[in-house]
Amino acid sequence: MPIKYAHGVVAKTRTQSQTDWLTRFMELVTVTGKLEIRCALGTPWAIEYTHARAQEIPYHVVLTGRALLENSEGGATLELRAGDIVLLPHGSAHVLHDGSGTAPVPARIRASGSFLVRENSGTGEVLDMLCGRFVVAPPHDRLIRTYLPSELVVRTEDIGISARSLPQTERLSRLVALMRAEALDNEVGSGAILSALSSALFALTLRAADEAGQSHTGVLALASHPRLAPAAAALFNDPARAWTLPELAELCSMSRATFMRHFQASLGRSPMDLLTDIRMSAAANALRQSTSSTEAIADLVGYQSVSAFRRVFAQWMGMTPGDWRQQALKGAAPHLPDDAADAADAADEHDRASE
Repeated sequence: MPIKYAHGVVAKTRTQSQTDWLTRFMELVTVTGKLEIRCALGTPWAIEYTHARAQEIPYHVVLTGRALLENSEGGATLELRAGDIVLLPHGSAHVLHDGSGTAPVPARIRASGSFLVRENSGTGEVLDMLCGRFVVAPPHDRLIRTYLPSELVVRTEDIGISARSLPQTERLSRLVALMRAEALDNEVGSGAILSALSSALFALTLRAADEAGQSHTGVLALASHPRLAPAAAALFNDPARAWTLPELAELCSMSRATFMRHFQASLGRSPMDLLTDIRMSAAANALRQSTSSTEAIADLVGYQSVSAFRRVFAQWMGMTPGDWRQQALKGAAPHLPDDAADAADAADEHDRASE
């Protein structure tokens, strides 16, 4: 039976709920993609990457061959093979290498049409890989850091899965094939086409990872949880509603205590933390993209008191709504400082009252 939320939002099935949360997430977070370099390397080879700049997410797409990725900031060591896509949402420094332990053959970088090519004279197994970055418009890099894992891998050629069982992975595989064809042809306009495909790659990778249920914590784990997905969809679809914990628990057919325990374990944060982050992200977008008054935007994101909205926004962003709007319109939107992110955990009592 369909579940009706305020303002006519309806979640009919788990699949629809999952799609809805990702749609809302992508509406909040503005992400653009850019292919930077194609790697054509014979073993032995190695590439070292420093920590990415603020608002940047490195990505790698393995077209042929194999690679090992070591997260230099305490993360995992991942074995990558043809068809694999890896994102590093926290921008972690990392090393890619062939795993042989042999000193790498020096590589050179040359321009080739609309992008760069890194190649060497190694005579062993050849790696063909596309490397680029996603750029997240501020202040939404906070959502990325908080709610996505440090490494995210989708294996488009994995375990012989049929298109019927994991259709999103099949579609992602087709996108990778298209990117490979464009990179190999390298014709006029290939750079622009590859950058456009990179932007689609981000959303499709999240959707495929959600479908595969591979994340143990974060928003992907929450949205793929068979009992918690209705609450995730409700918060993303209707953040202006004055949600209470009993209401959210009821959507998930759980007691309040059980709901809180499972939600915290899956996301790593409370439902009201997520609600505040969604509201403030929507408010930051509205302040940047519209001429609506602060009072109107406060009401839009669920605050009846404009003073309460200003207080929570300042705690979350590290500046007032007016200051954010001025800086955003000038094109100088700042990176959210860590102390502001920490202060956001002490959100307004109005939001916490329902707990």
